[in-house]
Order: sequence, then C-alpha cells, then structure tokens
Amino acid sequence: MAKGLYMQGKTLTILLILCLPARWAIAEVVSFDVKSRGDLPGGIDFGLAGEYEKIAGKVFFEVDPETPANRIIVDLDYAPRNSRGKIEFAADFFLLKPKQIERGNGTLLVGVPNRGSKRLLTFFNHASAEGRKWDAPDPQNVSNLGDGFLMRNGFTLLWIGWQFDTPENGENMRAYLPSAQDGELSISGLVRSDFVVTEKVLDFTLGDRNHIAYPVSDPLSPDNVLTVRDTVEGVRRVIDRKQWSFGRAEGGRVVPDTTRVYLETGFEPHRIYEVVYTSSDPTVIGLGLAGIRDLVSHLKHLPAEPLSIPAGTLKRAIGFGLSQPGRLLRNFVYDGFNGDEAGHRVFDGVIAHIAGAGRGSFNIRFGQASRDAHAFLNFFYPTDIFPFTDVEQTDPLTGQRGGLLRDVPDQHMPRFFQTFSSYEYWGRAASLLHTTVDGRDDAPMLENTRIYHFTGGQHLPAKFPPAIENGQQLNNPNDYSYAMRALLLAMNRWITYGTPPPDSRYPTIRDGNLADPDKVTFPEIPGVAFPTHPHKAYRVDYGPEFESAGIISKEPPEVGPAYPILVPQVDRDGNETGGLRMPDIEVPLATYTGWNLYTTEYGPETEIAHMSGSYIPLAKTKVEREANGDPRPSIEERYDSEAEYLGLYAEAAIRLINDGYLLPEDLPELLERALYQWEYHHGRAEPVPDGAGSNLVCTVARMGKECGY
Repeated sequence: MAKGLYMQGKTLTILLILCLPARWAIAEVVSFDVKSRGDLPGGIDFGLAGEYEKIAGKVFFEVDPETPANRIIVDLDYAPRNSRGKIEFAADFFLLKPKQIERGNGTLLVGVPNRGSKRLLTFFNHASAEGRKWDAPDPQNVSNLGDGFLMRNGFTLLWIGWQFDTPENGENMRAYLPSAQDGELSISGLVRSDFVVTEKVLDFTLGDRNHIAYPVSDPLSPDNVLTVRDTVEGVRRVIDRKQWSFGRAEGGRVVPDTTRVYLETGFEPHRIYEVVYTSSDPTVIGLGLAGIRDLVSHLKHLPAEPLSIPAGTLKRAIGFGLSQPGRLLRNFVYDGFNGDEAGHRVFDGVIAHIAGAGRGSFNIRFGQASRDAHAFLNFFYPTDIFPFTDVEQTDPLTGQRGGLLRDVPDQHMPRFFQTFSSYEYWGRAASLLHTTVDGRDDAPMLENTRIYHFTGGQHLPAKFPPAIENGQQLNNPNDYSYAMRALLLAMNRWITYGTPPPDSRYPTIRDGNLADPDKVTFPEIPGVAFPTHPHKAYRVDYGPEFESAGIISKEPPEVGPAYPILVPQVDRDGNETGGLRMPDIEVPLATYTGWNLYTTEYGPETEIAHMSGSYIPLAKTKVEREANGDPRPSIEERYDSEAEYLGLYAEAAIRLINDGYLLPEDLPELLERALYQWEYHHGRAEPVPDGAGSNLVCTVARMGKECGY
C-alpha cells in the first residue's frame, strides 16, 4: 500500500482516532494573520445578534503526518517537514461575526468557496453584488448584505480557502499548499486535460476554467499525446506531433508555455480535444480539506483571540457547499475528514447543495479540483464515481461494495441534507443518490439524512425576466432559494435541539415520479426539442492504485458501462410531478425544466447545456395557443383573473409554510414575485433594475435601508 494513504483501511484509521490519548491536539491551527477588520456597512443592528463585523486574513496550520487522522491525506508522507517534523500550510479566511459573539446563535455556518468564490450572502440573503464580483466577497455597501437573513438569525459566517489552483486575482479564496517530493527525486505522474471551444482558437490552457495548470515536465517527450474526437464515447484520433506544441500564440509567433497547448491549424468548435502529458511535484491537495477540518474544529473547541472568539461560544458547525463545494463536502465526509485529530465531530450538519451524486478530485495525486462532469464538458474525471448512496450497496457488474456514509462512526456522523435542482437529474446523475445501482428500485436512506429535490429548477436560479444564455430556451428563474432558507433553519434546529426537519421530498420509482429518459411523457411543444439523453456516469478504471493510494496511472482511463440514470416524470404541462414543488410550479405560468439544449454558438444542438434549465412560457390566450399548436392550456384558460392566480399562488405557498419548506416571513416577497410575473406575462411589468441579484424585483429591503437584492 502506498505511503500516506489508507483509503481501504479507513475504518481502522477512524478507530485509532477515537482512541487517541489526550495529549493529541484538537486542531493544528498555529496562528492567524488578520489583514483587515471593520464593521459591516450601514452600522445595522441585526436584532438579537446585534452589530456584525468582518475580518479577513490568513490562517496558518501545522499537521503531524504520524497522527492517525492525517493518514487519509494522499501523498502526505512526501510533503516537506519543518524542524518539528510537522507539515506547514496556510489558507485565506473571511469571517462575518456578531461583534459580541455571545449574542449569536452559537452556530458557525461555513460556506465552502466555489473555485475561490463565496456565495452565502447572494444565495441566502438575496444580496446584490453591486460594486463587487458576483459573489460579493467583501461587503462594501448595504446591498451586498441583502435582507440580512443569515445575520438576523445569528449565524457566524466563515469562508476558508481550500483550493490551491484558483486564479490569483486578489478576490479568490486560496490555500497555500506544499508539493510532494520523494527526497531529492521529483514525483512524476500523468495529467489529462480536455476541452471544448466555442470558437476557433490557436491555443488553450491546460487548466480548467483558467485555473492554474500542472505544467508539462518535458514538452518534447514523445509520450505527450493530443487527440480529438467528436462525441463523448467517440474514437480518439491522435493528432500528428509535428502539428502541435506546448505554447501560446503571441504576436504572430509561438511562445513556449508549459501550461498551454498550441495547434497550428487551430482548435475547432464543438470537438473534444484531450492532452495527456507528464507533470511532476504534485501539490498535496488533501491538505486543503485538512485546513477546513482544523479551522472549524479550532473555532468550536479552542479560543481564537485574534478573532475575538472565546472558547465554547461556537457550539455547532454547519458545512454548506453549493455545486463544486457540495461535492467536496460529500468527499470530505466519505474520506474521513469529519473527525478531527482528537476524535471530535467537525461538522454537526452538512448541506451538500446541487452536488448531484458526485464527489471529485479533491484528495488524489495531480488532482484537478475544478474538473467536474457534464454532458459535454469535462469528461471521465473522478466525479460521478461509486459509491453514490449513503447506505452500502454492491455494484452488480464490478462487485464493488461501498456507501458514502458506511465507514463514518457515530461520533463523526453529521446530520446530512442533500438538496438539488432538476438539472442535477439531467446533468449530474442525481438519481444515483437514491436508487439502487441497477436503477430498478428506490434505495433505503439513513435516519440522519434528508433529500430535497427542487422540482423544475436549474443549477442556480436565473434572474427574472429570463433570457437566452447558452441554451435554446430561456433560462429557468424558478427561485428555490426561499426553500433553502427554511431548510437551513431546519438543519440548525435539528443539530441544536434534535427537532426533526421536514420529510424528504424527491421523485421515486415507487410513486411513478422517476422514469427512464425515454419514458418521460413530455408534451410536444412547438419549437422545443426534448433531450435525447442525460449526462451519463460511467464505471471508470483509473488504474490499480486509485482506490488504495489516490494515484491515477491510466490516462485516458478505461471506460466501462454507464450506470442507469433516471429522470423525473412530468405532467401535461411538462412540469415535474415529484419533489418539492415551489408555488411557481404548482400554479404555473410556464413550463420549467432542469434541461436546456445548446445553441449552435455554445455546443451541439442535441447536447444538454451545462448548468441550464428551460423556461417555456404558456400562451396568454386560447387563440394564441391554438394558433401556435401548443397543447398546454393557456393562462386565460387556467385563471379567471389576476386575483384568482394570486390566491392559488398564496395557497400553494401557505401549504409549503405549514409543512416547513418555506418561512412565513418570505410570503409577502413571494407574492410580490408572483404579481410581477403575472404582469410581465400580460405586458405590464416595469423592467427589473440592474444588479437585482437572483430575485425578481428590487424593492425596499426589510432592513429599511436601500434597494438591495
């Protein structure tokens, strides 16, 4: 077994952690370097929690490679040690906390950054990013705080960088991690970079989304290979080595660059290019997860004087991850990071949002954490890999046994929410979360987990009015973030008082709400093409040391049969029948889907547009409907008046409030959204102001300060 990793012996490692003597440190936070500190803009008093402050800086860590809790970190034995035999690293942090922290609710809410960005405020507070990047990393004005939801409820908010390769732009949260070396020798290994361009270019980065790429060790090596294919499962064709090099086009010439690939004839749109090359000195990326573990544990159990947090004031922690960070949290718990060095539970609650059934390249050699998986973007990376469900299953084809939470002991087991939109069924293999591996039956669930599917949602809700982006249809504005607010508070009650949260809501095979894609009875709407297939998750062989040591030795990997993927069934309007139906779905003015097909500008027209859903408006009148050949009843055929529509919408919202899926305080805003949508469909709506965030209308925020979401 390779040094520094005990993936197959996780149970033994966890037992050793639980038996650790008291001399082991609770966490390995060495120091904080506070770079800035100040009050939030506006001097707002957030009720019981009082005023908040923001603190930014860097946190420094040391970990002992001999401590059992750290043996799960890939390549840790190859990281350089200081004079005390410890391994040093650091990370950016950003904190929003009550100035008098004892006035808070005692819960640390950790927003795991998405490729360096932070979205707690824009998502939960409906904040604007005015004057900042989309994620508003450092609130500069009242609109960056939104309606103050998280602060009014007393949460202390923490972001910590964990990813070493995010672009260095001064805004991103980053981790500063060491590279692995075997004494005087470099550690080498295979790296694969694939990409699809939307317009012809001469060169392209080897990194994902302009992240920092692993450089090529030997640009002239004959082992470096560039291939092209036309479909995901298509045959790779090797491009003659004389036609390409590692470099970039600059001023009419080719400049050598070990992080980019150049093709003299240019890369053609909508074709899949793939480079396999050798790199060296891999970053020990699993230390990023250890940093999350240790900082959260420190803030729960030890004093943090530079942050004015006495020991014991933060009693609980919730980890929230949106998309990539949601997959990271699934990986975090699966790998064993939710137990600290002293055997304490780190996150008491975990909310893995829009993660689908995936994990990711977060604790492997030469891991590219930004790589994910979509129908026509990022192919065959270790994202949608077995096991998928919380409970243990056996893959009937490979004989693999496993469960996401199978090896997590009670002492480390968090309360677990898995929340996702309809896009995750079509684009992220979400059905594998709750079906048997063969796709024939519903899988059982553990008592500490809940699954909430937001019917007719896309990866992240679009603004209203919707627009055409990368898909053929308008983007989907079904804003389920209101339900996420209620579920966050439900999670906090669950970990604080033991109060059970609302029941899971998701489509099942048993109820007939989950079906094979070719069995979905989607209506024939003029101008709307139904997808021919969802994104597939495959059985992939990365080499003999992948499971045991986190090392990929086969690039490209051997790809076996795909897993059965199921998707939600729909009603006569094309709206899904199962899951958590927001009022927009219950009382529709449109068909909302979790899929959209690419426009010719962005990709093949038969492929699912990444992260996009569709908004397909209903005809306003019967005459219009019949003229268009639309089978869906028109708005005038459904509702006698605006008043009836609003009344039905209110009834649907109140049912969700009574069941615990919405908050009473959000009802007025939801009705305001409904009114705006009605008037928009009847041509009477005023334009939404710029910078209105993900919500429908910019009105006077509840804090009475300014228009801010």
